[in-house]
Amino acid sequence: MPKKKKIGSYPNAMIVMSLTAALFLIGFCGLLVIQSKKLVSIIRENIEVRVFINKEVSKAGQDSVFNIIQAKPFVLKSTETKAIIFVSKEEAAKEFIDGTKEDFASFLGENPLRDSYRVKIQEDYFEEAKLAQIKKDLEQIQGVYEVVYQEDLADNINRNVTKIYIVLASFALIMLVIIVLLVNNTIKLAIYSQRFLIRSMQLVGATNGFIQRPYVLRGAIQGLVGGVVAALLLIGLQQLAIRNVEGLAMLQEYDKIVILVASVLALGVAIGVASTYQSLARYLRMALDDLY
Repeated sequence: MPKKKKIGSYPNAMIVMSLTAALFLIGFCGLLVIQSKKLVSIIRENIEVRVFINKEVSKAGQDSVFNIIQAKPFVLKSTETKAIIFVSKEEAAKEFIDGTKEDFASFLGENPLRDSYRVKIQEDYFEEAKLAQIKKDLEQIQGVYEVVYQEDLADNINRNVTKIYIVLASFALIMLVIIVLLVNNTIKLAIYSQRFLIRSMQLVGATNGFIQRPYVLRGAIQGLVGGVVAALLLIGLQQLAIRNVEGLAMLQEYDKIVILVASVLALGVAIGVASTYQSLARYLRMALDDLY
């Protein structure tokens, strides 16, 4: 006597593997976005605006300039990083000589450089138009000779970051479409073998909800399993990368990674449930002659 098929005995492994592969790639894109955003944030926080002081300004005048700059809303507010650093002309000359290996003071006879403040700017102001306004604002302070920053750097970084986000988002969207189509087709083929069992249940009076419940539950479990495996692979890859890539640990934002993992799990369950429900609905509405 042939062995009866159980409800949900369709190819679980294939569905779970498909979900795992796609969810892992989507999660990997999300991880790259989180880390690239953190990297850009670090770069932005280390971009400095150089405020050069007039040579005739006294120590009290320099302190006054410092206090005015410190009160500006665009100055970085951080307990970990010193936002305003004073650099004397002697320190600036030493940095220049160390960098170029040329002692300009020996043939000029004097140090032409000026005392300056290096000011770190909040990330929200990291746009070319805002930096230009900051330059204009700082140059109006009495005692300030000139304000210098790397022009066009902000726009170049913002432009490249936008391109990276678009590429990653497009890839994740493509993977999402592929996973939905793949899982949909796999579940349809699996439920196709159960179509007569479904019709038999309808004939004996089973409601659509009663018929759908075990299949939808199985879809949710498959999605959850796929999401868990994908999340474990993602975390494993992340930890492996941290151990082997120097400096990568500083790019980790674990609160956002937790949200990413939760999103991967939720997406897996949602796809499993939605795909199963959609495939079942077709057979529940199908006429008897169409089943053959």
